[in-house]
Amino acid sequence: MIALSARIAQLPRWAQLGLAALCGAFGALAHAPFGFVPAIVIPLCAGFVLLQAASTVRMATLNGWALGFGYFALALTWITEPFQVDAATTGWMAPFAVVLLALLLGAFWAGALAFARWAGGGAIPLVIAWAGAEMLRAYIFTGFPWATPVQVLVDAWAGQGLAWLGPHGMMLATLGAVAAVLALPKGWVSFAGLAALALSLLFAVPMRDSALSEHTIRMVQPNAPQDEKWDPEMIPTFVNRQIDFTAAPGDPDLILWPETALPYLAENAQPVFDVIADAARGAPVVLGIQRQQDNAYFNSLVVLDGAGQVTQSYDKHHLVPFGEYMPAAWLFQRINVGGLAQRAQGGYSAGPGPQLLDFGAVGRALPLICYEAVFAHDVGNAPERPSFLMQLTNDAWFGARSGPQQHLAQARMRAIEQGLPMVRAANTGISAMIDPKGRVIASLGLNEAGYLDAMLPKPGAVTLYARTGDVPWAVFLLISGIAFVLRRSRRRRAGAIDGS
Repeated sequence: MIALSARIAQLPRWAQLGLAALCGAFGALAHAPFGFVPAIVIPLCAGFVLLQAASTVRMATLNGWALGFGYFALALTWITEPFQVDAATTGWMAPFAVVLLALLLGAFWAGALAFARWAGGGAIPLVIAWAGAEMLRAYIFTGFPWATPVQVLVDAWAGQGLAWLGPHGMMLATLGAVAAVLALPKGWVSFAGLAALALSLLFAVPMRDSALSEHTIRMVQPNAPQDEKWDPEMIPTFVNRQIDFTAAPGDPDLILWPETALPYLAENAQPVFDVIADAARGAPVVLGIQRQQDNAYFNSLVVLDGAGQVTQSYDKHHLVPFGEYMPAAWLFQRINVGGLAQRAQGGYSAGPGPQLLDFGAVGRALPLICYEAVFAHDVGNAPERPSFLMQLTNDAWFGARSGPQQHLAQARMRAIEQGLPMVRAANTGISAMIDPKGRVIASLGLNEAGYLDAMLPKPGAVTLYARTGDVPWAVFLLISGIAFVLRRSRRRRAGAIDGS
């Protein structure tokens, strides 16, 4: 690694930055829709090499920024899709959105390399700083942990480590493994170790089939394109389609419709609720809908009983910034810019937080509306352990390629982390039943209208991560970071004394 770093250090600055961006982009091939999982090793290795090649903190910052920019710019190309729903109005924003988001997220990686160089330039400071940067990305400014490197591990044997370590512990362990291999004494040995590490990500450990409960859940997938979903002429088509799927033969114990499945406010929808309950033949129905209370609007779900009455409800609490609400709304209102997904002036209001829904013999579920399944700590903050996780989502916003597939990967991460099954109803797909090991045991594909009946797996044992959450890793990373700061301070003082 030292020889390679020395060669890179001799390149012109523009060449170093271009190489860093290229390595980052190659790593994005590990994510859907490409799915070449071993590619994730490239940007992780490149981070350590680029750190050694940087002679100054400034150059380390630029190298990290370029690496992160290349990675996120390709991994998050789906971010342009919401702007194309109303292309005449918002289409011009799409390229700016992906570039600015990649620059913003790349800044976390820039900070990691900058800190490591400032702390002395070793591999261990980078392991700590990089894992810390990814944790910050999950929390700061409401968080956006999409496309974290360990997201690609859901199909690999290593992905089961999420049950023990969670996403941030797994990031720390993965970086530690890469650093250890790079530290091997001979170049060819290090190369062989990296190849073995990369190839190991292609294989999953054989696991026994999950035990299934005796309960069947039906997931309804209407496949309503976002540009038609709220069209008055198309609304009857999509509503009737969902009612027909609900009434289809079978005897499900619970029926799920996706996020904002009905284009009405909940308080005005009783006539439709009655029809849905009749189609469900006594089975409870969970469906996404908007509701209004005290001049506030909520992105919600309701539970209908056999008589069509709302017996339980849940309001989404982790909203999408620039989608469901606008930060600094007073400023954006002056230029007539609103959230892409908001259906009310001023956007949605946030609900009070995680809660459980009780479905009797089927069990208790933790509801997640769309984006909420991206946050491991939100899922871990449930008031009690549920029997299963339930996600209602409208992935029509994300297009038909990488976005919905990456969103599904994150749902699978949450199942592994908690040791719980996940039932997922998505408007345009991918609706799926996921077992506690994160395996998709039944699914409906993208852009397919239909319904899926699947047996609900039994919950697995309580995982270590479900017990501990992120606190131990946050404390460890914070203490480690402080230790590096103190070490550098001591060295500077010692240098000043020696120099005197």
